[in-house]
Amino acid sequence: MPTTAETLAARAEELAGRREPFVHATVVRAQHPTSAHAGDTALVLPSGEILGFVGGNCVEESVREFSRQVLATQEPLLLRVLPGEPSRTAEEGAVAVSNPCLSGGAIEIFLQPRIPAPRVLVVGTTPAAQALATLGSGIGLDVELTDGESAAPRADDAALIVASHGKAEEGALEAALRAGVPYVALVASETRGAAVLESLDVDNALRRRVFTPAGLQLGARTPGEIALSILAQLLGERSKARHAAAQPGVPAALAEPAPTESAPTESGPASAVDPVCGMPVPAAESSLHLDYNGVTVYFCSPGCRAAFRKDPERYALAT
Repeated sequence: MPTTAETLAARAEELAGRREPFVHATVVRAQHPTSAHAGDTALVLPSGEILGFVGGNCVEESVREFSRQVLATQEPLLLRVLPGEPSRTAEEGAVAVSNPCLSGGAIEIFLQPRIPAPRVLVVGTTPAAQALATLGSGIGLDVELTDGESAAPRADDAALIVASHGKAEEGALEAALRAGVPYVALVASETRGAAVLESLDVDNALRRRVFTPAGLQLGARTPGEIALSILAQLLGERSKARHAAAQPGVPAALAEPAPTESAPTESGPASAVDPVCGMPVPAAESSLHLDYNGVTVYFCSPGCRAAFRKDPERYALAT
């Protein structure tokens, strides 16, 4: 049964409610002969699964590949898929891919990332904690107030900020550091902050990651000013991480949290090349593939997979 617009909308709402990222793909132009039409839509999950329809198998592989990029950079992209020998050209905000599998038509698909607002855990109910919640929501952060005993930081959190004035600080800080939360801060004086850090049951490398006193040195005195200085520091650190992770000629990608003993990072699926037509495809379970002499071979379409099965020795060098 085809996926309806209502079904896709409900699934998108479900994913957003679970704070799961995805890409909203929309066909904005289709040149015949193509199987998709302008206005066709789909959701592309991080696994590569496509819910909906924006083109046949060959187009889908390009959609999967560039949806991974869009999720990493958090920047939208216009994908043009054209007939021809495998090649690609890129410009700001767009990429054109030539695909030998197409039957003569062309298609343009707008890939829009849907990324959950960065979650920031704030431990405490102090005036500074309340100010962090108020100001943070105004700049697009998903701020959750919690207490030290209930705090459950995750590696995909943007930050954990302890502003509880001495209540259950150590456990929350240790959990955030072990989870690999990229920004961990403690609202305290320099003297008390140093004492809290010394008491943490973590190694020195993790201990040095805590920002305390939290925030930029702006001469902040009121709870609102303190919250502003902390959020400014958080945004600055996130910007540094994006620039450090950026590759030449590619929009800045979000930095992954550093690996820790309890929360190793996982990379996305690598790229492979269809040995029949030369098209790049994601080396993911969702891509067409088969095993040949102990090696997993990936394909852009059933036609290429069938050609390989018929005469694998012809394409063996490509694997």
